[in-house]
This record gives sequence, structure tokens and C-alpha cells, in this order.
Amino acid sequence: MNVLIAPNAFKGTLSASEAGSIIEQEILKKYPKANTTIHPIADGGDGTCQLLSQYLQLPTYSFWTLDALGRPVFSSFGFDQKTKTAYLDVSSASGLGSLRDYEQDPWITSSYGTGLMVGKATDLGAEEIVLGLGGSATIDLGIGILHALGCIFLDHNGRELVPFSKQFPSKASFIQLSPTKPKIKFTCLCDVNNSFFGSEGAIPVFGLQKGLKEEEFEAFETHCQKSIELIGKKAGKEFKDQEGFGAAGGIALGLSFFFPVQIHFGSAYFFELTQLEKAIQQADLIITGEGKFDTQSSGGKACYELLKLAKTHGKKTCLISSGKEALDGGFDQVIILPDLDFSQPEIKKIARKKLIQALENQLII
Repeated sequence: MNVLIAPNAFKGTLSASEAGSIIEQEILKKYPKANTTIHPIADGGDGTCQLLSQYLQLPTYSFWTLDALGRPVFSSFGFDQKTKTAYLDVSSASGLGSLRDYEQDPWITSSYGTGLMVGKATDLGAEEIVLGLGGSATIDLGIGILHALGCIFLDHNGRELVPFSKQFPSKASFIQLSPTKPKIKFTCLCDVNNSFFGSEGAIPVFGLQKGLKEEEFEAFETHCQKSIELIGKKAGKEFKDQEGFGAAGGIALGLSFFFPVQIHFGSAYFFELTQLEKAIQQADLIITGEGKFDTQSSGGKACYELLKLAKTHGKKTCLISSGKEALDGGFDQVIILPDLDFSQPEIKKIARKKLIQALENQLII
């Protein structure tokens, strides 16, 4: 039997590649004659561009930059010299995962460090930046990136405002564009289709997980509206909300005022670039997985998009995940993982052990 092992990352615990290796190991223990192929997948979430860079065998460039609170952090991206394209995850510099719970505060956190990395890519000759939007710590409309790329925010006295300061850029009265602002375009990969405003927008849906308190939602939305008005006035463009602007706290929204921006569902983009459909056609069984399959999974997440593609080719599927919603996802087989307590030390070792145990007890091919 030809088995395609195509997991997504198990958020907060195992990368897609790590999960794939564990699944293959357990399959071959039980079924040593199985033919296995590992093809990790991503959908715009954490590590998407890192994984793309590996598939494309791109050289990786690493630099010191700033995290979402302005502290030094080592970040990297893949660069395709032939196409002049850099593949960069927002989470690499401006990720939520690097912050403790008490440090999460969208009034302060900024994507400025990601902007510094984009600047490094342009120094290498990049003309296109593919941004994986998943896992960001910010709701700053991409203003941090804009600031790092030469869109300088000034107060009413004409003094430059400093990123990572409380309620930046609410104090901004003017924007000054640097003549050195790079001529680049952005391709933004996201795993959600939320607009920025509205009941399903960035603030009500993702605000809590980024550290915003529910009683702050209205004030923060007003703060964002004022920022958009200021940016739009400088760019000479009217704001029109659209799907994907709610991802990563509005990064694509802000960038679109000053740069060409395209938004793609990360799963479709990833599947095409890594030729996943060809691998599906050659498989008898496809095993995928993620940390928790839930109501958001059918909105563009990698495992569900893989299921749809597999069904078009009449292939059997198996999902490995926690969450009761997984049982109603439409997969032929579901291997249920126990919920994890992420406050536990060595959570990655625990997750690895639980995955192995679930495969030992439930896997049948």
C-alpha cells in the first residue's frame, strides 16, 4: 500500500516535518511492507514559508531583528535568486509564540521586526516578498512593517514616533515617505478569510488570543479606523475591506496602501507550489493531521483542503487530531488525540508521546 503522510503543524508542539517522521515511524512498525511518502503541508500558518523554502531547496538567510516587543531575536527567510522572491514568515520575528501571556498587548506589539527582515531581503535583490501571515502577535495593520520600509509616522510637531510605544500610531498626525522606500510587491498567505472589520473581523475573532481585552474592542477598533484614515489620506486611496484583511492583524490591509498586494489562501498556494496533487494521485491512503480540528478548519485550513482534493481523486483519508469536531469532518478514519495542557513543562515531549500512543492504539491501514 502506498501511504502519503501529509500532516500540518501541530500548533505549539510539533512541526509538520516532525509529525510526519513520527507517523512514518509508527506505520512502518506496524506495517513494514507499506510504501510511505512524507509530504508535510501548510496553509499560511506558522512556518509556512520556512517549509516552502525547504521544498524549493532555497538558501536560508538569517539576521538579528526585533520581536513584537522590540527585543533582539534571530530570524530567517528563504530567498530564490532566480525569481527574486523571498519567503518570510511573520511569526519568525513578530510571532505570538515568543511572548509570555502577560506580554501580549496589541496596543504595543508591532510588526516592525518583520519589516526589518523585508528590508534585508530587498538588500539581497528581492522584488517579491511572500509573507506567511500565521502566528502574528500584532493587530497593527502592518504599520510596523511600513515604518521599517520608509513610511515614517510623525506627531503633530513633526517628530518621528517610536515603534513599540503605547498606542502607537494613535499619536501620529503625519506620514513622511522616504525616497528609499523599496519597489517590491507582496504575496500574503493566510489560513483565514476574515475581513478586518465586522462581527467576524480581526478584533472580535482574534483579539483575545493576541492579548486584547474584550472591553477594549470598541476603543481599539476606533484606534484602527483613525490609523486607516491617516494612511489612506497619505496614499490617496479609499479603504475597502476585503477577505483576508483580518489575518495577522491587518498586515495585508496596511501594505496594500503603498505596495502591490495579492492575498492567497495559503493551502492552495502551498499545494500548487509543492505539487501535492501529484503525490495524492499516487497514494492509496492519505494520512494528515493537525493539533485540533475545529469549526475554523473548514475555512481554508490545510487538512480540510487536502480532504477535498483527495476526494476528487477517490482516495481514502485519515485525520489525526484532537477535538470532537474531527469525527464529523468527512474523513474515512479519525485518530483522536487527547487535549493537552500547554502550561505543562516539556509540552513538546508530551505531545510526541501522546501522538505515538494514539498511533499505536488506533492506526489501521
